[in-house]
Amino acid sequence: MNARPEIDPQKVEELRDRLSREAEASGYHLNPDAARTGRIVRGLLSNEARHGYRSCPCRLAVSDRAKDADIVCPCDYRDADLGEWGACFCGLYVSGAVLRGERKLEPVPERRPARRASAGQPSSSPVPSARAAPAEVPAAGLSHPVWRCRVCGYLCARERPPEACPVCKAGSDRFERFL
Repeated sequence: MNARPEIDPQKVEELRDRLSREAEASGYHLNPDAARTGRIVRGLLSNEARHGYRSCPCRLAVSDRAKDADIVCPCDYRDADLGEWGACFCGLYVSGAVLRGERKLEPVPERRPARRASAGQPSSSPVPSARAAPAEVPAAGLSHPVWRCRVCGYLCARERPPEACPVCKAGSDRFERFL
């Protein structure tokens, strides 16, 4: 059994500050509950040490980035959760209404498709990754394929998805072929 890695409190604070700056610059907000946010950020760092990427600490990751791409923070479900519930599943991100105290936090139901325990595969196919679509074949009439960030919806027309989304900073593996 793996022991939990020790997480440097300074690294937790540095990541929390960076996530807050990036969130605010992109129109998002971190949960103002410093203790809760600190626990979530500690979980992100722990998962990064364990799996090599920051998967949501409130979900079970399988140590395969391709299979866990939908739960790499910020997860694919964040925006839908914020719109419907005022917070994402783990509570790291909150809506402006929650931040201003106009809306109370409530439990957010899981919207990630259930996984089959035996195969470790999604029971319903999640949004395909950028690797699933060949970049060499653009849609009819277009000179380049169009890529969509699954996290924030940013669109770009180019041969390959950007290394990082210019809006939400998600990695290139979070893009899907849109057109």
